[in-house]
Amino acid sequence: MIAASAALVALTGCDLSRPKFHGLDISGTAYGRDLRLPDAEGHLRQLADFRGKVAAVFFGYTMCPDVCPTTLANWAQVKKLLGADGARLQVLFVSVDPRRDQPIIKQYVSAFDASFIGLVPASDQQLADTARDFNVYYRKVPGPTPTSYTMDHTAASYIYDPQGRLRLATRPGESPQGMADDVRLLLSGQ
Repeated sequence: MIAASAALVALTGCDLSRPKFHGLDISGTAYGRDLRLPDAEGHLRQLADFRGKVAAVFFGYTMCPDVCPTTLANWAQVKKLLGADGARLQVLFVSVDPRRDQPIIKQYVSAFDASFIGLVPASDQQLADTARDFNVYYRKVPGPTPTSYTMDHTAASYIYDPQGRLRLATRPGESPQGMADDVRLLLSGQ
């Protein structure tokens, strides 16, 4: 019986020693290795600044009508669900619309949680390079007036463990409880 179970595990490629995450396990991927962007005050932030914490990186924009506010609200709920461990979670919101977002991004992200940090690429090239490094899609969608455009963008959050390694991607609609469970696993060293 034990031999049959071992054979089944080997055939299916399951690794019973790996933790079971709610989010997509992307450990070992070749993208999202680092992040170096200015915050709302112009201070350069990088992933190494948040070692010892779980960092969640989400790309979006402040005028987003649905995915961005929902995702940030979910991360705020995750922080509450973590209780005291919520202080060991850092959410980083990367703007894909820097020109409109720069003046208001700090106020926007802090409306969800005062600890959340908004990052604003300093140039179109820096945004393009960062998006490419993270395998993130974004595109301006014209609206009825030049200032009423929207932005299509990747809607996943990228989650780093306390050692700064990219481990998970969450999909839109992931439950805050599932996200909190994943953060707890990463905080415990899984």
